[in-house]
Amino acid sequence: MGRFVLRYTLAHIRLQGRNLRHMLIVGTNPRAVDFARKIGKRPELGYHLIGFADQTPIAHDKFKKTGYPLVTDFNGFPSFLRDHVVDEVVIALPMKSLYDEASTIAALCEEQGILVRYFSNPFNLKLAQSRADQFEDDTIITLTTGRMGGVSLFAKRVLDVVASFAVLLLLVPLFLVVGLWIKFTSPGPVFFVQERVGLNKRRFRLYKFRTMVADAEKRLAELEQLNEVSGPVFKIKNDPRITPIGKFLRKTSIDELPQLFNVLKGDMSLVGPRPLPVRDYEGFDEDWHRRRFSVRPGITCLWQVNGRSNTLFGKWMELDMQYIDNWSLALDLKILLKTVPAVLRGSGAA
Repeated sequence: MGRFVLRYTLAHIRLQGRNLRHMLIVGTNPRAVDFARKIGKRPELGYHLIGFADQTPIAHDKFKKTGYPLVTDFNGFPSFLRDHVVDEVVIALPMKSLYDEASTIAALCEEQGILVRYFSNPFNLKLAQSRADQFEDDTIITLTTGRMGGVSLFAKRVLDVVASFAVLLLLVPLFLVVGLWIKFTSPGPVFFVQERVGLNKRRFRLYKFRTMVADAEKRLAELEQLNEVSGPVFKIKNDPRITPIGKFLRKTSIDELPQLFNVLKGDMSLVGPRPLPVRDYEGFDEDWHRRRFSVRPGITCLWQVNGRSNTLFGKWMELDMQYIDNWSLALDLKILLKTVPAVLRGSGAA
């Protein structure tokens, strides 16, 4: 009965165009087209078909008559993954003749933490775990990195909602005091709102208490040469854009508290890799770094309890991968407990 109620609720939500998973099918053979048609007949499953990927010469006239879009060839496949929201990739290539191409595509998806499904023949991948799923009369293999899923992932979301709602209620007086303090000591809005990159590269608006002057984003270009950290991120210890109250808010991490609204909305989790600005994401030069976007970003993670801004970029990315590969509810609770003394000490805050 519980499963029936859950499926009915999810079907209703998905038929309204919400909670959809964006799917890309690799291959344009009859089996791939037939699978796409099955997906189209079951909108309650919540799949949005982005289109197909194949080599242009292979995408023959018969496929063109189906009306399905061919969105990329194999050469453009890596850049397509980087620039579009892709939740799942279904590989429907003939493995005997195109095994190398299929293996390369699976490896690219694994590198960025994108879920892969295929009909047969396992690949020799390093990180992804496989499981068999049944769809109508087809058995397909799912490859996924990390350990988040099932009941444990649902429990993580329940913890996020309950804890963030309770803390927000307790912090209403603090929010009022900080908001008035910012308003009366620095011209500009109380909250700093910035577009960040979230789950599977979905963009969302992140909320923080404003700690810089109102035109801080416009002044970033003139300070780029002063960057003190490696990688695409930007940090300097004595940033001239930070307001006097901003230094205190950053040192105590009070500026991060409005992100609890992002947790309630579902853009973020209490624990997860930190969401990065679009500028930083576009500076990534290693696709394996992008696997951090395969899970929902969080307010705190292993990076926060292991030095924060003092941590080198490469080590930061490794800690995010460690979290994804070893995730459990117990690990989330452990990180939350360690975050409190780290914040009180102000270690690595910037």
